[in-house]
Amino acid sequence: MEWLTAVRKAIDYIEDHLTDDISAQDVAEQVYISPFFFQRGFALMTDYGLSEYIRNRRLYQAALDLTGTDDRVIDIALRYGYDTPESFTKAFSRLHGATPSQVRNGAPVTAFLPLKISISIQGGNQMDYKITTMFPFRVIGFQKEFDMETAYAEIPKFWAEICGKYAANVYAGNDPANPYEQALVDNCIGEYGVCIDDIGEGRFRYLIAGKYTGGEVPEGMVIYEFPRCDWAVFNCVGPLPEALQSVNTRIFNEWLPGNPEYEICGNANIEWYDCTSGNQTDPDYRSAIWVPVRKKS
Repeated sequence: MEWLTAVRKAIDYIEDHLTDDISAQDVAEQVYISPFFFQRGFALMTDYGLSEYIRNRRLYQAALDLTGTDDRVIDIALRYGYDTPESFTKAFSRLHGATPSQVRNGAPVTAFLPLKISISIQGGNQMDYKITTMFPFRVIGFQKEFDMETAYAEIPKFWAEICGKYAANVYAGNDPANPYEQALVDNCIGEYGVCIDDIGEGRFRYLIAGKYTGGEVPEGMVIYEFPRCDWAVFNCVGPLPEALQSVNTRIFNEWLPGNPEYEICGNANIEWYDCTSGNQTDPDYRSAIWVPVRKKS
């Protein structure tokens, strides 16, 4: 499905189901896009997480119900998915800066209207990307599950943990001291950051990985195989994380909406980090984002 059409359809679906028990995954499934890709793209296009957007729309409608009806607070809370008045009041007050009772008595509310999605193409520079077909390949790495809503903050902590436990010794020029350090050296673990959307319920797997070259797989490490497919490879030059975040935003705001040939497919993407070009904070540091794509029918 064309990207802008998918986002607009998702917003319409949310509006039609504000009082139903729907999740971010339910919305993504309505537009036939991987929940991981759709939630990431939605956030980059709108500055709202998909679950956050659904929650805020419900809380604004709840405020309208409070001021426009005589329904009890508990009934309104249940209508919009809150099991107790306490949980409803906490979320409601966070958005509106006032309790439900205060709003019913005339306190102002924060308006949160349905989004209107449009694209404005700015500037004349083209994105640096290529479409390439890759044969099946395997990666090996350290794995952890993350929640879509908190992943941006938590994934850097995971990198710091793994680097501290398994990379510091070999980065200092010493020989590998255990199977994990040996696997890190043999497979260049740290070259890839891999997001795999196969869990559901707003969660995904993330691997700090390298291309698997064979040999022992230490306990706790995992191997993941990518099938043969086409990839859109977006090159990036600049300090991290800002440079990659900028490219990621442009993929969803500019490349996907206006692309007449390709659309996202699959359930995984890759961040590539150049292990040979110096410090990631250097202005000429090289990295890339790999996105699985297919030609539009």
